[in-house]
Amino acid sequence: MMNHLKYYQTRAFLSRSFAFSSTKHPKPLSKILPFHHFHTNSILQTKTHLYASFFCTLIHLYLTCGRLSKATDTFYDMIRTHHIVPTLPLWNRLIYQFNATGLVSQVWDLYSEMLSCGVLPNVFTHNILVHAWCKMGHLSLALDLIRNVDIDVDTVTYNTAIWGFCQQGLANQGFGFLSIMVKKDTFFDSFTCNILVKGFCRIGSVKYGEWVMDNLVNGGICKDAVGFNTLIDGHCKVGEISYAFELMERMRNQGVFPDIVTYNTLINGCSKRGDFDRAKSLIDEILGFRKKKDCAFRKIDDMNDDDGTTNLEPNLVTYTTLISAYSKQHGLSEALSLYEEMISDGFLPDVVTYSSIINGLCKHGMLTEAKALLREMDKMGVNPNHVVYAILVDSLFKAGSAWESFIYQSQMIVCGVSFDLVVCTTLIDGLFKAGKSDEAEAMFCSLAKLNCIPNNITYTAMIDGYCKLGDMDGAESLLREMERKQVVPNVITYSSIINGYTKKGMLDVAVRIMKKMLDQNIMPNAYIYATLIDGHFKAGKQDAAVDLYNEMKLNGLEENSFIVDVFVNNLKRGRKMEEAEGLCKYMMSKGLLLDRVNYTSLMDGFFKTGRESAAFTMAEKMAETGIKFDVVAYNVLINGLLRLGKYDAESVYSGIRELGLAPDRATYNTMINAYCKQGKLENAIKLWNEMKGHSVMPNSITCNILVGGLSTAGETERAINVLNEMLLWGIRPNVTIHRALLNACSKCERADTILQMHKRLVGMGLKVNREVYNSLITVLCGLGMTKRATLVLNNMTKEGISADTVTYNALIHGHFKSSHIEKALATYTQMLNEGVSPGIRTYNLLLGGLLAAGLMSKAHEILSKMKESGLDPDASLYNTLISGHGKIGNKKEAIKFYCEMVTKGLVPKTSTYNVLIEGFAKVGKMDQARELLNEMQVRRVPPNSSTYDILICGWCNLSKQPELDRISKKTYRTEARTLFAEMNEKGFVPCENTLACISSTFARPGMVVDAKNMLKDMYKRKQS
Repeated sequence: MMNHLKYYQTRAFLSRSFAFSSTKHPKPLSKILPFHHFHTNSILQTKTHLYASFFCTLIHLYLTCGRLSKATDTFYDMIRTHHIVPTLPLWNRLIYQFNATGLVSQVWDLYSEMLSCGVLPNVFTHNILVHAWCKMGHLSLALDLIRNVDIDVDTVTYNTAIWGFCQQGLANQGFGFLSIMVKKDTFFDSFTCNILVKGFCRIGSVKYGEWVMDNLVNGGICKDAVGFNTLIDGHCKVGEISYAFELMERMRNQGVFPDIVTYNTLINGCSKRGDFDRAKSLIDEILGFRKKKDCAFRKIDDMNDDDGTTNLEPNLVTYTTLISAYSKQHGLSEALSLYEEMISDGFLPDVVTYSSIINGLCKHGMLTEAKALLREMDKMGVNPNHVVYAILVDSLFKAGSAWESFIYQSQMIVCGVSFDLVVCTTLIDGLFKAGKSDEAEAMFCSLAKLNCIPNNITYTAMIDGYCKLGDMDGAESLLREMERKQVVPNVITYSSIINGYTKKGMLDVAVRIMKKMLDQNIMPNAYIYATLIDGHFKAGKQDAAVDLYNEMKLNGLEENSFIVDVFVNNLKRGRKMEEAEGLCKYMMSKGLLLDRVNYTSLMDGFFKTGRESAAFTMAEKMAETGIKFDVVAYNVLINGLLRLGKYDAESVYSGIRELGLAPDRATYNTMINAYCKQGKLENAIKLWNEMKGHSVMPNSITCNILVGGLSTAGETERAINVLNEMLLWGIRPNVTIHRALLNACSKCERADTILQMHKRLVGMGLKVNREVYNSLITVLCGLGMTKRATLVLNNMTKEGISADTVTYNALIHGHFKSSHIEKALATYTQMLNEGVSPGIRTYNLLLGGLLAAGLMSKAHEILSKMKESGLDPDASLYNTLISGHGKIGNKKEAIKFYCEMVTKGLVPKTSTYNVLIEGFAKVGKMDQARELLNEMQVRRVPPNSSTYDILICGWCNLSKQPELDRISKKTYRTEARTLFAEMNEKGFVPCENTLACISSTFARPGMVVDAKNMLKDMYKRKQS
């Protein structure tokens, strides 16, 4: 806006100043320009030019060294402090250098100062000004200067304006300048033609670009290699490789001979499409012969200047093009081999070559090798540029090594590497990912100082960061800023916003944003639909999700791996893995190839539903289809293997190295968790140290796992030491750590110790909220210390934190534990009076306590109130009801609730089945007990040691009835023996009562005690 204001304030003056041409005598400058700040006596006029030349040289040196602010300060020092006015050539040189160095926003300031000093610009000056405005995207200013100000313009001026429009994707408007040039009697040249051709190629209108070139050539413009090369590049980019080769032939036929740029362009096009054989054949064509099968390059002359041909030999770009393509697609080994071959052939790699290889190494997760190559650059005397640093910083952020990214950022500053928009955008994105949102915002605000104008990618990085933080107001504010500054949001920008609203559960707003996209003619892609479908599935809106899928299909978008993964995850949440597998098979029959993420999701789902053989099949299919495991897939695999408990943690962990993968934070977290569960704390600590040694920084989850493991083992001081270490990295204790350490302290059953640990954690930065208070109250109530818990509740209320359902549940549990039935019921009444809604857990505690106390009528009254409130019993509540009635011998009610439970599709847990089986076993109804065991197996509920104890004792006791016939007695004992053998196979140890039953049933008279002792010794040896 300021630039517009300055321009229009000066425009009247400009029209007067340029009312004469260079051949006319101008009016006296004193009548045109204000000289109010000039003091001709400050420096002798004879020395002015010398001093001006000196200052301009100094400014040039500052700009060359990247000391941009120093250059600006020196310029203003020259003009305003010393009142030195350079001549027009020096002004032009300064304006040109500021523009070329990237200080485009200051070009207008220099131009304004020049006019104020009474120096009149020429056409060269205006060409630079137009170029600067075009670079900044201020096309209206450039256009207004050309159209409305009476100044001399030439072909270069129009070419610059056309270039500006083409850079913004406005090639059609750029083409419109040709008519203005014709009216102004300004000639076209080959530059005009080539700029327009490139402009149309940029927007994918390659055929139209070719039409423009043909028409301009017919008008007298000479075709050159640059125009043909631009068209060849355009056809390569839209995938028309064959036509690009035809153009090269046409080029030859029309007397324009291909140069090394032509070949490099075609090599690049073939390489990007993975056609390395064709790329190699082009190299052979350059070389003219093949002497060695494995030799890629030799420097030769294959064409003759006298015949009108060009002298072709591969250059550094040829090598770098192939190296870059190999690094991205084909394989690093070929790229590195080519790199070594290039050096042996006498070509020293430049910064672009190194950046290509470093990019390939980073994309393959080989960050250590990438950093080593950066050090090699230094030894070779090649200074890394901002591109190299941007690649490394971005990769390290993505790998979770934010602190290393900051080291390279500091290195850039020390080495004087300028921060361009790409580097700044990378840092903004990485800072958000590292949880440093304040620093990301500061970087965004500093863009103006660095003379960087944020584009839609920069804004998208900021918007994405805000959305991931849940700050949708901030995201919307930036979107409005983009609209004000005429920065057009793209599909990724809207994708981030839609994803943000979806994660917050604001699905209606997310759908509204998608409609806004459509209003702006930005078509949603399959990823946006996948996000919305996934959000609706997670919200339980299955029909709406299917409607969105159908809408996507109507809009012409096909299913892709993202969509498949959304549907698989939805089925996985419902444990419907057979349907998920069927869906994938159907998609494959339609020609869709599953990707690594799809196979990983299926493998994870099969492991979680206990179908490990199907999970292993998915892993095998990945290998068969050539899809390599990445670290995420391997993490799913090790999680599944360790959950089965059949595999050694060390061997599982060593497998990741054998696959050539580097463990990430999730891998370490999984392994540390496994070692903590196994009680192998030293191994967990060893991995903790290894993790830090490999620059994989632990996060709060790592801390939760390790502190939890140490706390469970009673090593609270060691857990505190880990916490102190985490504090240095800015990770504070959270509610999970608080709960783990309080549970560890509760083992001593002393309230003072528990409360002391709570205060200690608060002192370490634990943020006290309702959840933290609830943890403290729960631990105290778990020990029956309801008086202390009530005092904590009072403190909580004084701090303005109200009790919720969790708080009251803990108190109800504590009162029942202390056998204070009336207090428990009073707490329930207080809960209702304060407007806190009881949940299923509340009713579970109440019913469990009342049934245990034998208060059947009160339990039924509470159950009725629960149903009146609209709550249906869940599996946990049914388990409580069945167990409660079963334990007091009310078998009829227990069976009634059991039937009701399984009819609703809910699965009882093992302990519930044990109560029912025991009820039948006590009255000798072992057939019914055996039927319940069969039902357990059908519902995949694993029997435990108690299940076998109850059944074995039941069959043994039944076989001892005196009225039994011999066959029945033998049958019952066979049942007991079979169950005993099965129990033994599963590694369960029978209890004392079971051993006594077996001994008394199967031992000979007089040998019962000896048999019992022998069985005891046998199980002791087995356990040891």
